[in-house]
Amino acid sequence: MELLPQSLLMSIVFCFGVAFGSFANVVIDRMNTGKSLNDRSRCFSCGRTLMWYELVPLVSFLALKGRCYNCRANIPTRFFLVELLSGALFVWASWVFGVGIEFLLAATLLLILIIICVYDLRHYIIPDRLSLLVAVLAVVIVSARAWPDLWQINLLWTFLSGILGFAAYGSLWVISKGRWIGLGDAKLAFGLGLLVGLHLLFSFVVLSFWLGALISLSVIALRQGTTSLGLTLPRLTMKSEVPFAPFMIAAFLLTYLGHVDVLVLTYHVISSLF
Repeated sequence: MELLPQSLLMSIVFCFGVAFGSFANVVIDRMNTGKSLNDRSRCFSCGRTLMWYELVPLVSFLALKGRCYNCRANIPTRFFLVELLSGALFVWASWVFGVGIEFLLAATLLLILIIICVYDLRHYIIPDRLSLLVAVLAVVIVSARAWPDLWQINLLWTFLSGILGFAAYGSLWVISKGRWIGLGDAKLAFGLGLLVGLHLLFSFVVLSFWLGALISLSVIALRQGTTSLGLTLPRLTMKSEVPFAPFMIAAFLLTYLGHVDVLVLTYHVISSLF
């Protein structure tokens, strides 16, 4: 793989990610519904079994112009966006880790996080089994990095980071009695905290709340402003319940893949002002 041109390698990784993004859509739609992942895909409107050429990731949606071939019902844009996001994140992960074992572990993690993000947006809940998968993968990733010295002091600090991540969000759940944040968010934070480590844990937590506030207030402002943009935005008020997992995951990506450090950024901003 290392002998391939970089552009070709990234294209292969992107296609790989898009294909798994299509699988993520199936998991999102069928989780907790009693439907098997092995069942054939059907149109949500007319119920017709879809042919293979209607299931090509990205391409089919564009070719069909976002409509069912048979009944012309709209296909949710979410399917296209999840596939595109998966491909983009896989490319980002391969850029950071290279194409190897660590990339495969990171790619699996990213796929689970995409499922969590969309599922939380749709149902306002994070399934415990997905949070457990994230935690297990996190343990595998940090242990693989520390191998063979599994008892080195850095690994112990890493596990402390996961505990503190859980405590940070869990304390808000306790204080607010579940009004500010859900316990599922705290469970997810354990695995994510393991991966960002103590040096980026503060940035991860702070960025999640910054992003949550920024995006939520922006949606409120847009709904109260002009509607000429043709956007379909959720009805949010200052008291609305907002799924928090997407903000946590976005903050995690910025710290884990982008190595964004809030303290360093703040220092540079202050230094530039004086």
